[in-house]
Amino acid sequence: MTIIVAQPNYMKTLESIATDFYHSFYKKEWIGEEDSVRKLSIQEAYEVQDLVTKRRIESGEHVVGFKVGCTSNSIRKQFGLSEPIYGRLFYPHVGNNQVNVNWSDYINCAIEPELVIKIGKNLEGKNLSDEEFIDAIDYVSPGVEIHEYNFWVNPPTIQELICSGGIHTGLIIGDQRISPVDLQFKDEVFTVYKNKSLITSAPSSEIMGGPFHSLRWLVNLLTDKGLLLEKGSLVIPGSPVELVNINQDTELEVVIDNVGSITVKFERK
Repeated sequence: MTIIVAQPNYMKTLESIATDFYHSFYKKEWIGEEDSVRKLSIQEAYEVQDLVTKRRIESGEHVVGFKVGCTSNSIRKQFGLSEPIYGRLFYPHVGNNQVNVNWSDYINCAIEPELVIKIGKNLEGKNLSDEEFIDAIDYVSPGVEIHEYNFWVNPPTIQELICSGGIHTGLIIGDQRISPVDLQFKDEVFTVYKNKSLITSAPSSEIMGGPFHSLRWLVNLLTDKGLLLEKGSLVIPGSPVELVNINQDTELEVVIDNVGSITVKFERK
């Protein structure tokens, strides 16, 4: 006689919600129920993100690192949220700056300037020092994070932000590779230009007081989950400025003091 063990109802619900978010990432449409997302706990929302990650790996993608989101006051105000979140970075959605992006593929394309950190050794433990982070970082580069700036559940909730991996869709990385010992990780100014016009600017201290505070938050959280930040991982610790919309053909330039710059062309195809 075969004994069938019933799956807990809540797991069926989480699997179903994960299917909805997996579908929305690729199809740009929502087939789920808003109430099911609103009712999730924070822990359950991260479980949904894990299930989406599993589905994406099974489809041929692989995780190359992490992003930390909602790290600045401007972003939290823009989203109406009060705490940071983390999500994964996936290959093949990470590329170099020789990339043109079709902004019309998005419901609402938006970008953030990012400091891209390449981890050079495994990191785990609680409240690591700045010196330990400097020792563990291989190099940093300028980057542009691309978002699908669209919430299916209104008003926006942190549950949806977590389930969607921070509405993250891709990352473009500049060619420069700067040693961490050459940076303050506090005073570097991030500046965004659209078609040569200044759009927004702020120092990296707006990222939770500095990127190391964001990185520490991530490592603390992973350690609590029994995980580590593996050697070779990429981390984007968050942006000091609000999201910048891209709704027409645009030459976008991000400049980060003492790190470098990256230019990305957004064109309708």
